[in-house]
Amino acid sequence: MAELYQPSLLSYINVTLMDYFPILELPDEIQALVVERVVGNSITDLYGLRASCKSIKALAERSRVNHFYDVLSVPWRLNMPPELFKTCYTERNLSTLYMKGVLFLFTFNLQEEGLAFMKLAADEGYEHAVYTYAMTRKSFWG
Repeated sequence: MAELYQPSLLSYINVTLMDYFPILELPDEIQALVVERVVGNSITDLYGLRASCKSIKALAERSRVNHFYDVLSVPWRLNMPPELFKTCYTERNLSTLYMKGVLFLFTFNLQEEGLAFMKLAADEGYEHAVYTYAMTRKSFWG
């Protein structure tokens, strides 16, 4: 009886995603879009992408990529450097705008400023901000 060839797990180890999906052959604009979407998924995916190759790492370190981070999805046990928050805020990252709004409103009691930041994030469709902004407006101003 002839045995069917069943490749072992070890034979798959040296095969990467790049072998099946040659992202480096795509135009630079498309590569940048892929990196931006990966950043939006999770910070873990971003670090995996950075480790894949040098040219992708260079794309992932572009400043515009920080706009797509969701800083609220970063595990609390990881300490994010303050420079990353500043860069994200400078690039009008939605999660940092939302966080700044919540901080201003509930910590410093700056209602106008806090709601303005939350509204910016909510208008761009950031889900946490949409809910919090609506409920806060309802509770403060009926």
